[in-house]
Amino acid sequence: MMNTCFSDYTLCYALLSALISFMITYTVLPLWIKRAQEIGFTGKDMNKPYMVQVAEAGGVWVSISVAFGILFFIALEIYIGGLHKYIVELMALSLLLFLSSFLGFLDDILGWKKGLRVIYRIVLMAPLAIPMMVIKAGHSTMNIPFIGVVDFGLAYPLILVPIGVLGAANAFNMIAGYNGLEASMGLQLMLFTSIYTYINNVHPSFEASLIMLAAITAFLIYNWYPAKIFPGNSFTYGLGAYYASLVILGNFEKYGLMLFTLYFIELILFIRGLINGVYKENYGKVRNDGTLEPPYDKIYSVTHLAIKIQLFIRGKATEKGVVIVLNIIQFFIGLLSLILINII
Repeated sequence: MMNTCFSDYTLCYALLSALISFMITYTVLPLWIKRAQEIGFTGKDMNKPYMVQVAEAGGVWVSISVAFGILFFIALEIYIGGLHKYIVELMALSLLLFLSSFLGFLDDILGWKKGLRVIYRIVLMAPLAIPMMVIKAGHSTMNIPFIGVVDFGLAYPLILVPIGVLGAANAFNMIAGYNGLEASMGLQLMLFTSIYTYINNVHPSFEASLIMLAAITAFLIYNWYPAKIFPGNSFTYGLGAYYASLVILGNFEKYGLMLFTLYFIELILFIRGLINGVYKENYGKVRNDGTLEPPYDKIYSVTHLAIKIQLFIRGKATEKGVVIVLNIIQFFIGLLSLILINII
């Protein structure tokens, strides 16, 4: 049964704001792609057997579009609905998205592999969670399986929130490197977040997830194989921090962690690589015919697992196949999370 809070114009406002977000992304990206190619702001497409230069940092425009979508939603709520709910939370969310995307943009321009030390990276990422910390986002009590309800007090906004935001921003950046992969995985995170928050009447996480979902959908049109634009770290850092903030604002940490399962698996595989002296790359080894083979003997990323799954099932692996396999896995994780959240 629909929650009564969605019986007013809130859902209409959210859909209109999502449309704004979609249209800005869809309209601006072709202009950015053309300009980026003209000035040489491009990167090599690593999973192709031939040289392809693709426009970089498309995630910046996803963040800008989402910010405009959120502002449009706030305007509708105030000027038409006469409401002033969730303004602080949504403005803080927009600021966090800008901070994280700006950091990612610096990464896209300068590149961590071109000289920026790890300590600089940590210092630059430290402020990302400040908007959520300042407004004391979320609830300090959490229902932990096998333990029960725990009240973390001030440790929640001052310690757990920064850990969650920074952790998600870095984690989402770990499953990447294939045309359409980051965007499609982000789309699924936002899709299942919007479904859960709609069913459970969680504001403003529902509206914010729907607005981001629309922007990613538009971006994926240009990012899907063969990609005309890369998302860059401006997208991955921004989306990861944004997702964590939605979870914190909506107080659905358990569901948020369940939905993020694939990224925990990626972390385990990454650590496995470090133990074996391998700082892994996600890319496959590209054959002359464009198919892929595993870059290492062992599996150090879920992308390597996706390559091996394809080889086992059909005898060859492709870049598009890697993205499809991982999206199928993420889809089932999303469904199971929706089913199990009220059982666990």
